[in-house]
Amino acid sequence: STVAMSALKEKLPGSLDLFADVIINPVFPDEDYARLQKQQLATIAQEKVQPVGMALRVFPKLIYGEGHAYSTPFTGSGTEESVRRIDTAGLKDFHATFFKPNNATLVVVGDVSRDELQPLLEQRFRGWKGGDVPQKNIALVGQRAGPTVYLVDRPDSEQSVIFAGHVAPPKNNEREIAIEAMNEVLGGSFNARINMNLREDKHWSYGAQSLLLDAEGQRPFLVYAPVQTDQTSAAMAEIHREVSEIRGERPPTPDEVARAKDVKTLTLAGQWETADAVADSLAEMVRFGLPDDHWQRYPEQVRALSEGQITAAAEDVVQPDGMVWVVVGDRAKIEAGIRELGYGDIILMDADGNIMP
Repeated sequence: STVAMSALKEKLPGSLDLFADVIINPVFPDEDYARLQKQQLATIAQEKVQPVGMALRVFPKLIYGEGHAYSTPFTGSGTEESVRRIDTAGLKDFHATFFKPNNATLVVVGDVSRDELQPLLEQRFRGWKGGDVPQKNIALVGQRAGPTVYLVDRPDSEQSVIFAGHVAPPKNNEREIAIEAMNEVLGGSFNARINMNLREDKHWSYGAQSLLLDAEGQRPFLVYAPVQTDQTSAAMAEIHREVSEIRGERPPTPDEVARAKDVKTLTLAGQWETADAVADSLAEMVRFGLPDDHWQRYPEQVRALSEGQITAAAEDVVQPDGMVWVVVGDRAKIEAGIRELGYGDIILMDADGNIMP
C-alpha cells in the first residue's frame, strides 16, 4: 500500500498535517465505500468478458497455488466474492494491522533538506504506534514437471489470446541484470525475438512480448501473444521454440546483446526527469532491498555482461517444458490444433478459474 503527496514547499507544513492525518487517522465512510465497491464489481465484470482480462484473472493461481499471496488476479481487482465480503470494518482492521511505522518507509524527493524536514515529521508522526505485523505467504513454489494447457472458451472470438509462463526468481537476485538482458533479447521490446517472429515474420499478431512482473518473492515470467484464431496452435509452437532455443540452441548473438545493453543503459538519462520518477526508483530500491548504490553501479554492470552470462540466465529462468499455458479463444476452432501439439493435458476453465467438465 502507498500513500503519496505532492506539495509546494511553502505549503509543506500544512500539507504534512493532512498527509499524517490520512495515514494515522483515516476514515472510511460507508456511503463512499458502497460506491467504490460497485465500481470494483463492475470492473471485474468487464474483465471477465475481455480476453486479456480473463487470462490475467485465472493465471496467478495456476502457477502459485491456493493461499499464496500472489495467487490473486494480476488485474489487481480481486474476486467478486472477496469484494462483496469486504466492509468498512474490514478496511479499518486492515489499516490497524498493516499501517505501522515499523512496516513503512518514507521517501521524500524535492528541494528540502533533512534538517528542515525531520522536525516537521517528528512533530506529526510521534504518536504513531508500532507493533507486530503478520507476514504474508510468499513461500517458494516449485516448477511444474510438465506443461499444461488451460483453455477458456470464448465463442466467436475474433482472435486467441495466449499466455504462457511459470515462476521465476525474485527481483532481488544476483543474476537480475543478466535476466533483464535475456528477457530484452527474448521478448522485452518490439525488436525482440518473439515479436519479430509472430508479428514481423509471420504476421499472426499485432504484438507479442515476454515480461517479468517485479515481486519481492518469486515473480511471474510470462509470454503474451494475441494471435489470429486460425494460427493459435502454430503461434504456440513458435513461442515454445523461441523460449527453448534461447537457452542454448540459439543463444543471444553479439548484435542482440549489444542492442539489449543499449536499451538498458541509454534510456537511463531520461528516466529521472521528474521528482515522481526519482521517488519511484527510490521506492523500488526500498521495496526489493536493493543496495543504495544500485543505480550508480547499474550501467557498468550491464555493460560488463557477457553473452555466456545471458545464456546462463536463460537456462536458469526459462522452463519451456514446464510452462502453464492459458489460451482464451473460440474452443470449437482452436482445441483440435492445440491437442496436436502434445503440450500436456488440456483443461477447460471458465472466466472465474473454475474447472469445467
